[in-house]
Amino acid sequence: GMDTQEQAGGRGVLSRDAVKYIAMFTMLLNHIAQIFMAPGAFWTLVLTDVGYFTAPVMCWFLVEGYGYTRSKKRYGLRLAAFAALSELPFCLAFTHGAVLSYYGMNMIFTLLLCFLILVADEKIRSVPLRRLAKVGLTLLTVILPSDWNLLAPVYTMLFAWARGSRTRAKWAFFWAVVLFWGLLWMGGLALPAWYNLVTSLGGAAGVALAAVAILYLYNGRRAAHGRRFAQWFFYWFYPVHLLVLGLLRVALM
Repeated sequence: GMDTQEQAGGRGVLSRDAVKYIAMFTMLLNHIAQIFMAPGAFWTLVLTDVGYFTAPVMCWFLVEGYGYTRSKKRYGLRLAAFAALSELPFCLAFTHGAVLSYYGMNMIFTLLLCFLILVADEKIRSVPLRRLAKVGLTLLTVILPSDWNLLAPVYTMLFAWARGSRTRAKWAFFWAVVLFWGLLWMGGLALPAWYNLVTSLGGAAGVALAAVAILYLYNGRRAAHGRRFAQWFFYWFYPVHLLVLGLLRVALM
């Protein structure tokens, strides 16, 4: 089939690493808003919505990375290690009104389950068993509950389906935006109708920004320099920024 460069457009100005750096920054803004800012305030909503850019981008690159990694086993083990490392910082950052309580599973754990969905897709020959595994892993994100539960697995499956086709990639992102908007809208049905419509569209705009970044700004290539630094930076940034935010939160209690 086509290579990822063609799939992602190849005309863009941003390398894979550049898109990921932006995603780390938007995630940081989202987490600062959630932990330190007044719920429901205008800027809280803006920073939270901007942060919705991150998860679809992570799922896109998980699918892409799965396709070109030399060792899937090492890839899976790295995700598992950083999921374990990130769990305490994640709970520390998001606990409310106490020092530490279980807040759910972190995003890297969710990505590990998404990775297992891709493994099931590739390795399980029997169609009913394969479907069962994918549904089971998706439901596991809800039961535990994991960050971006339900959505991240569905995004991963959409993006895996889109591989090698620009048209399918556009449809995948279209459904990614619509699905997120629908879930936000349903979650806000108790709110005034106009307010719910505006805030849910605001949240969906974050995912729409991810669509624009991947479909139109990303060039399908890695950065020319600092690749090794970038690779490890993305893994370490997650637990480290959560630990810093968590410690700050406890210090300000």
